[in-house]
Amino acid sequence: MRAGHHSDLLELELSRRKIPFVKYGGIRYLDAAHVKDFVALLRVAANPKDQLSWFRLLQLLDGIGPVIAKRLVDDLRGDKPTFPDLAARWAKTEMPTEARQSGENLLQALADTTTDAVGVRAGRLLDALAPLISTRYPDGQSRLLDLEQLARAAAAASSLDHFLAELTLDPPLSSAAYAGPPGLDEDYLVLSTIHSAKGLEWERVHLIHASDGNIPADMALSTREGLEEERRLFYVALTRPRRSLSVYVPLRYYHRPRARDDTHGYGKPSRFLSPPLQALCEIVRPEEEQAVVSARAARAVNDRIQISLDHLFR
Repeated sequence: MRAGHHSDLLELELSRRKIPFVKYGGIRYLDAAHVKDFVALLRVAANPKDQLSWFRLLQLLDGIGPVIAKRLVDDLRGDKPTFPDLAARWAKTEMPTEARQSGENLLQALADTTTDAVGVRAGRLLDALAPLISTRYPDGQSRLLDLEQLARAAAAASSLDHFLAELTLDPPLSSAAYAGPPGLDEDYLVLSTIHSAKGLEWERVHLIHASDGNIPADMALSTREGLEEERRLFYVALTRPRRSLSVYVPLRYYHRPRARDDTHGYGKPSRFLSPPLQALCEIVRPEEEQAVVSARAARAVNDRIQISLDHLFR
């Protein structure tokens, strides 16, 4: 991939399916600080006595550091607490003044979403966490776009506990034993940015997000030198496989992933995927795109669209 964040959704799906992988270049999605913050919130929602998650989550609030967070976490050692009880104790009395309003909002969101479906619950909890992410990180808005993907992925899970369990994946481990049939720790997928792939080769390579704006990256197009550097990077990507190469161009990009509407734009293939180059490839189109192409062809054949309104007057 051109940029490390292009593999975010792929990493989530690999983790969910328990497919081991390593990543070269960029930070693994689930290792990013803001992702850990959101996962901590989801873990607290599933288990209010999760002290480790509370310890991380509480330090997102203004005026709360490790000492105060530990004192509040120590308060969880009794019976299973309820979120309204914690709001009454923590947000009203034990939290610093500057943390009480945001702490109460967060605890109220946890209390209000206990009966929601998994996807709805994750989305509402993200809305409650958003002000804290925006305040804590200088690039908070772009980090929230990352978390939108995680909240959307939660909608496919049967329960919040199940979704969190699927995100746990041990990295591949080396072994000193004699060679034998590969196990999960010896047989894993490699994810790599194009920069990190220089000098490396694999039997099969899949190049993802090959749409204009990603390859070439839009930030590199201010100068001709930048465009030529992107062309060289594209050449690096295409020459990494020994046997087979697959290039993927997304059909759609959704502008608001969790919105109720279907606002999206169509991806445009990279300008480097010229017609002569495409002529050398076997092009496979998804069924959805084939349906769109067929519909456009049908509209081109018909001179006009005829719609019957007779049922309105019955």
